[in-house]
Amino acid sequence: MFDMFLDLVLLAALYWLFSCVHIYSRQKLPLRPLLLSGVCLSLLVFSACGQQQNGASAAPSTPTSSASTAVVSTPQATSSASATWNDWFTYHHDNARTGYLPNMPDPNKLTKSWSANLDGAVYAQPLMVKGHLIVATEGDSLYSLDPKTGKVLWHTNVGQPVPQSTLPCGDIDPLGITGTPVYDPVTGLVFAVAEVTGPQHMLVGVDAKTGNVRVKRGVDIPGMDPVAHQQRAALLLANNRVYVAYGGLDGDCSDYRGTIVASQTSGTGDLLSYRVPTSREGGMWAASGPASDSSGRIYASVGNGAQTSGNWDHSDSVLRFSPTLQLQDGFAPQNWAEENSSDTDLGSTGPLLLANNLAFIAGKSGNGYLLRSNVLGGIGGQIATARVCNGKAMGGGAVVGSVVLVPCEEGIRHVSIGSGSSLTPGWQSPDLQLSPVVGGHTVYGMNSDGTLYALNLDTGAVRAKVALARTPRFVSPMLSGNSVFVGTMNGVAAATIS
Repeated sequence: MFDMFLDLVLLAALYWLFSCVHIYSRQKLPLRPLLLSGVCLSLLVFSACGQQQNGASAAPSTPTSSASTAVVSTPQATSSASATWNDWFTYHHDNARTGYLPNMPDPNKLTKSWSANLDGAVYAQPLMVKGHLIVATEGDSLYSLDPKTGKVLWHTNVGQPVPQSTLPCGDIDPLGITGTPVYDPVTGLVFAVAEVTGPQHMLVGVDAKTGNVRVKRGVDIPGMDPVAHQQRAALLLANNRVYVAYGGLDGDCSDYRGTIVASQTSGTGDLLSYRVPTSREGGMWAASGPASDSSGRIYASVGNGAQTSGNWDHSDSVLRFSPTLQLQDGFAPQNWAEENSSDTDLGSTGPLLLANNLAFIAGKSGNGYLLRSNVLGGIGGQIATARVCNGKAMGGGAVVGSVVLVPCEEGIRHVSIGSGSSLTPGWQSPDLQLSPVVGGHTVYGMNSDGTLYALNLDTGAVRAKVALARTPRFVSPMLSGNSVFVGTMNGVAAATIS
């Protein structure tokens, strides 16, 4: 409609010019009035052209990558993304995996604000990138949603997920993007690993603003059977590289071995890698993924391995690597061989990095260990040990100063780290059973029945709760603004803090 108006204005301008020439030649009228009217009409034409150009620049671009099937935003769909939202670029907010956002308001009430059905379950923690809610699904898709309304801004599918029936075991059907993606502010890309038909594991880097695929490469290394490996661990961004950790499928079938791979964020160059030197298993599968310290060193937890006697095979452990994945140090409990035999290893949670070169890990045995991150100490090298869970610790923990919140199966456990490097278990809440995060002075997390709880950090008392939706195993909320976002079996849901 606007183009038609512009055409009419241009025709009128041409007609005016022709008339001026005709009138001046016949009647010798003064030129000043004619020129003045011409200037006015010219301004009108230029104004119309400028509006047309501005409208064109605001129109959404169409993704050019053949790997992308993006649905890109309209200007109306992005209107609320300019509101104040706290960035959350990686699993549990930072590379230490603390899960802590200090300036959140403490709630009097939680209210479900919206839910969105997407093309698959969301096991990965949602991210917040410059006002865009980024969500990855088991449908092998990445979405950007308006965090205020849940409206889809763009949607990019990167492959065909793998049916569980084609795999030797497992509990996710279909299997697509499971590990939490990570955002790189240098390149502006969201990186995710998708399991696609083949099967194979594909690292993609997607433009956070448009959904266009900018990086795409396989991240299965030689000697690694893609059928046997599952990429559940959150991705880690450090040293201009994306670190990808692998474990096995639920059921511990087939010939998987714990593996960590690193790719440059450009998607070029050789892949770096480390494989646990065990004959089988030793998965790096904890949902929280590897962590990284300020020096760029990488820390990963490892599950039970095949070795149940003799020399330690670096399973049931916390391992530290250089930025190029050279093994530097490790820790294992004194009874690592027994834990390998009974499947009560450390691989069910990821390492948490604390101040003063300390680290914390807990596992399926229920024991928690305080470690020196700069000297892990080998077998039995912990500073302190405490029984923190009656059952297993599973998922990702959170850290606030000298307090660690451990995701025990029977409920979140509050653990204090003393000045003498001691571990003191505190309150435990049976209400909140899955991986916690902390905003302000409040602990947030999901119950297995789909209820979001907010607990007082000091006492564990319930501040507020709200029913959201059925959620996958190991799900963890994300905090931003005055909202809480969580993946569900059908997509994502949001709650408002008031």
